[in-house]
Amino acid sequence: MKYYLFIFIGLLFTINISQGQETLKVDVSKDLVIPKHYIVTKTTDKIDIDGLADEPSWKTALFSDKFIDIEGVKKTKYDTQVKMLWNNDYLYVYAEMKEPHIWGNLKQRDTIIYYNNDFEVFLDPSSTGIGYGEVEINALNTVWDLYLNKPYRIGGKANFEWNLNNLKSAVKIYGTLNNPNDIDSHWTVEIAIPLKPLIGLKNRPKSIPKEGEQWRINFSRVQWDHDIINGKYDRKKANGKYLREYNWVWSNQKVINMHEPEKWGFLQFTEQSTSKNIDYIEDADLLIKQTAFALFRNTRYGDLKHLLSNSQGFTQKLEVNYSTNKQTEAIFYKTNFGFEYKLSSQNKTYIINQEGVLKTIEN
Repeated sequence: MKYYLFIFIGLLFTINISQGQETLKVDVSKDLVIPKHYIVTKTTDKIDIDGLADEPSWKTALFSDKFIDIEGVKKTKYDTQVKMLWNNDYLYVYAEMKEPHIWGNLKQRDTIIYYNNDFEVFLDPSSTGIGYGEVEINALNTVWDLYLNKPYRIGGKANFEWNLNNLKSAVKIYGTLNNPNDIDSHWTVEIAIPLKPLIGLKNRPKSIPKEGEQWRINFSRVQWDHDIINGKYDRKKANGKYLREYNWVWSNQKVINMHEPEKWGFLQFTEQSTSKNIDYIEDADLLIKQTAFALFRNTRYGDLKHLLSNSQGFTQKLEVNYSTNKQTEAIFYKTNFGFEYKLSSQNKTYIINQEGVLKTIEN
């Protein structure tokens, strides 16, 4: 019997390593997501938040790829694209959404805005998936901003009292709002999200983004089928129940859940006014990290859940296929608090626990 000592997030415990266990073969390749990225350029323009995005720096900012269905790469019914800018005070987001029927009826701030068609921003400046902000806006320019201490899947709570007090937003309607008697073209949203409270969500240093700094971000567009009742729009029902909404996103989530932040895209800051000659900084260990998260999800909620029935001290070696002809070794540990996985790359070791918290240790 051998004993190894591990330290993780300040907790000290002894793991009892079993001998002679058969290696468990696991394939997570279909669970992995390779997030998209966007290089956000710095602006010196005075940006008027009017929904028009007609300043010179907006004209040179690049649009993202068109949104896809949240469960995969399926084309959406109506096109959506975003672009971004930043300065020392704000992160600017501009979204353009094709829409033949522009409507909304929620007018009170911090209402559950996704009960209307809406546009949503998810921001994780720490890139940990723990402690992130969300902003939702409908066609009436009604805002819902909230903070989550952690994702719902691990018991996270939404704080509706968290307000981005200096947030500015505007909506431009290309058509007529709440008029079912015509066909509209599209609507746009322009948002200035104050940087100061976002910087407060960062791990140290809590400072203005530096050249090449990366945050995690994703966008969602919630879209409902509608009925017209007494001349007014409403969400469509069948057998007395609302039909499910459509969820369209920038970076693939693969499941109907925006609150899997490890799948969000990467937002890379540059001090330059154009991204033309700016290289995206690739993470050489991205696939290993995404493999760790896939193991976390499959153990907590999926096919590997049976491992949790073992007693504290149990270990299991796994051979994990994460891409075509690519495998890595992982070790599962059953702990007093839940579980951990350990995976290694060439220069680093990664440990992920039952909360989906990923820790990096230099070899």
